[in-house]
Amino acid sequence: MNQTVKTNYPALYTLIVVFFFWGFIAAGNNIFIPFCKDYFHLDQFQSQLIDFAFYTAYYVGALILFALSNLKGKDLVTYWGYKRSIVFGLLFSTIGAVAMILAVEANVYYGMLIGLFTVALGFSLQQTAANPFAILLGDEKTGASRVNLGGGINSLGTTIGPLVVAFALFGTTAAVNNDQIKLLSLDKVILLYICVGLLFVGAAALFFFSKKLPNGKSAEPIEKAPKALNVLLVMTLLLGLSFAPIFNSYRSKSAFRIEHLEKQKLTKQQIGKLNSSEAAVYKTKEKQVDSEIKSLKKPLDANRFKWLTVALAVVLLGIFTAYFSAKRNATGWGAMKYPQLVLGMLAIFTYVGVEVAIGSNLGELLKTSEFGGLSSSEVAPYISMYWGSMMIGRWAGAVSAFKLSKNKQLFLTIVLPLIAFAIILTANTLATYNMTHFYMFVVCVIIQIALIILTKNSPSKTLFAFSLFGIIAMLVGLNTTGNIAIYAFLCGGLACSIMWPAIYNLSLMGLGKYTAQGSAFLIMMILGGGIIPPIQGKVADIIGVHASYFVSLLCFVYLLIFALVVVKILRKQNIDLN
Repeated sequence: MNQTVKTNYPALYTLIVVFFFWGFIAAGNNIFIPFCKDYFHLDQFQSQLIDFAFYTAYYVGALILFALSNLKGKDLVTYWGYKRSIVFGLLFSTIGAVAMILAVEANVYYGMLIGLFTVALGFSLQQTAANPFAILLGDEKTGASRVNLGGGINSLGTTIGPLVVAFALFGTTAAVNNDQIKLLSLDKVILLYICVGLLFVGAAALFFFSKKLPNGKSAEPIEKAPKALNVLLVMTLLLGLSFAPIFNSYRSKSAFRIEHLEKQKLTKQQIGKLNSSEAAVYKTKEKQVDSEIKSLKKPLDANRFKWLTVALAVVLLGIFTAYFSAKRNATGWGAMKYPQLVLGMLAIFTYVGVEVAIGSNLGELLKTSEFGGLSSSEVAPYISMYWGSMMIGRWAGAVSAFKLSKNKQLFLTIVLPLIAFAIILTANTLATYNMTHFYMFVVCVIIQIALIILTKNSPSKTLFAFSLFGIIAMLVGLNTTGNIAIYAFLCGGLACSIMWPAIYNLSLMGLGKYTAQGSAFLIMMILGGGIIPPIQGKVADIIGVHASYFVSLLCFVYLLIFALVVVKILRKQNIDLN
């Protein structure tokens, strides 16, 4: 007689804390970006380096793990055990929190980037181990429900993160203007990361000292993929060479001249203290300064955009080299010999990229006069609503993981997203933000609920429907202004909310013994969150932040193409899509 495996709830609750951290820190970055832009006098691309540092770390961490595993012929995560891997990841993130504290104390922006990079390196290891570990903590048949529970808590972190980080930065939930931001103290940020660091250590201690936690070890040899490793290493080298000229351009004579000219500008408060004749003289001087800055920026922007495009081309070239080479000769490519995986890697790249790019540029969009002319401190509820949209969709998407009758599933699919929406409104209202202008967003939530019901939990139908939803949302946002456009761009969060499991499932179908390796390759492509947002940021510097959302539109277009193409690929392999 088969015995039912009991769920290890103490371990599961600890693991859920790790899921919360990922969402909390990642979504909090969207408040850091507009804040850092004002505080450190950055352009939109420089401010987007926060996302670049954070999401590139996922790629670097997964690549290092894959390279070492390929060298040893063992999967290092299962060799160490899921338990110890998560402990190592948490301790690595603690080092990042310490680095962040030191950088904030020294008031050094690039030091903060290094701190965030190190935090995310730890997250990379945690994320590689956490999903299979969640399945190991109980009956395999209910493993999906535990993973979905983690995803729901992750989304709760993305909702709370922007509010807590905004309070830590601005010390208040009331609006702070951009001139006041430049004079703010960063003491509360230091306190925030001390608390985060202590929580990392506490979670690591719980995992390490718990005797009830399974180790999750396995010494099973893995399938080596030397050709895949070579492509990834070459791609990494070329990406480094592509970004080097961009970083160096910020140390050029033109860049230093722009920085010098920017410092000559007075704040609104300072201008208000000038008499009429002084103000007239300053206005003339300001026009001359702006004209010189514009002439200096034009060639710099063109050069930076060129190299950003090269970086994107490197990723595309690497992926399609693997795709066509593996078609000719599958030996040595490991999981990359499967076209659904290779195209799925690009889908994950664009999915994470568009998810992050929409949220990261939203703060700058809301500062423009067409979108309300908000200050950095006023954008927090909008960022919270965007990332909260992820929670709305994921709560609905998690319903199917539980054994319920069709009527109960339908009821919860309708009710849970509305509850999640109410939680977002309540959390922001308690933070004293006026949320009345978000009430009509419920119409967009209802559209999402209808799409979830219509797609019937089919990954191919889900990806197709929500990619199309994203395309329509971006087109509406690009062609309108005000609340309609804001709602449209926020719908990008609703569109992205349940794409990850759909892409993941379609990419790994039929991989058999290569599934674990394929999963590692997909985790690497979280790199999209480090490349696409800076590209949109640089496009914003050139043509304006509103028009820059055509980059997000193109990402949704590829996801739609993948949804159509992958179905044909899988059918050719006689794989049942259900």
